[in-house]
Amino acid sequence: MSTTTRAVERKNAPLAALAWMGGALLSFTCVAIAGREAYKSLDPWQLMAWRGSFSFILIVLIVLATGKTRQSLATRQLRLHGARGLVHFGAQFSWLYALSLIPLAQLFALEFTSPLWVALLAPLALGERLTMWRIIAAVVGFVGAIVVVQTGTAIKIGTGEILALLSALGFAVSMICTKQLTRQDDSFKILFYMIMVQIVPALCIFAWRGFSLPSANGLFWSLAIAVAGLTAHFSLNQAFQRADAIVVAPMDFLRLPLVALVGVVLYNESLNPMVLAGGAVVVVANLLNMWAERRGKG
Repeated sequence: MSTTTRAVERKNAPLAALAWMGGALLSFTCVAIAGREAYKSLDPWQLMAWRGSFSFILIVLIVLATGKTRQSLATRQLRLHGARGLVHFGAQFSWLYALSLIPLAQLFALEFTSPLWVALLAPLALGERLTMWRIIAAVVGFVGAIVVVQTGTAIKIGTGEILALLSALGFAVSMICTKQLTRQDDSFKILFYMIMVQIVPALCIFAWRGFSLPSANGLFWSLAIAVAGLTAHFSLNQAFQRADAIVVAPMDFLRLPLVALVGVVLYNESLNPMVLAGGAVVVVANLLNMWAERRGKG
């Protein structure tokens, strides 16, 4: 069986893709829970420093365990890897900081504007066409984002909401960089260099804030975030390798009701109908954009 045939068969495995997406959903939810628990003993700066350190240790262990060579990890795109790693670090910091300020459902709903940013920025960064459908999807999505930050008759955009939107924009830039990187490098190599780059700002935080060993609770939940983050991205990559985005992505949007339920059950967060309604509009906008992209390629 040829490599091309195996790739096609893998791409046409929707049940396997949905199974991997189930793992991604669980992992992303664990990241949110671990972040909330870590904040009981760490501030956002400490959390990012320890998360980056544990991720570095884990990726080194994986490389050693799998016997990967220096040649297999070589790349000609070091600058782009560096830019993506730093942007992603900033997006992660914004996301984790927002996690301590706003309800889980609101954070995830605003995060889902990220693919819409990609649709608008890709024509500038990748030379793709800015179609009317992309513009319509973006407008609908950002209307949904406004609904998400609506409180009564007023629009509330505080520090948490701003950080959540900045994280979505940062993740969008990271996605665009990833799309460029995949032209030459595989998904593991992209993950490897992201973590290699991110250990630098993590160590800078230790140098700036001073190194101090946190409590066992802080260490445990920082490690949990690192593990869950790695498994989430690995599972997501595996899912997209086994089915088209139009099959996989809708299941990713189940994170919103799932994490809203977690917020209610574990943290006594109110189930704000406006957040869920706005989140639903954002999800519809993303699905509209994916449908239009698939229709344009058909």
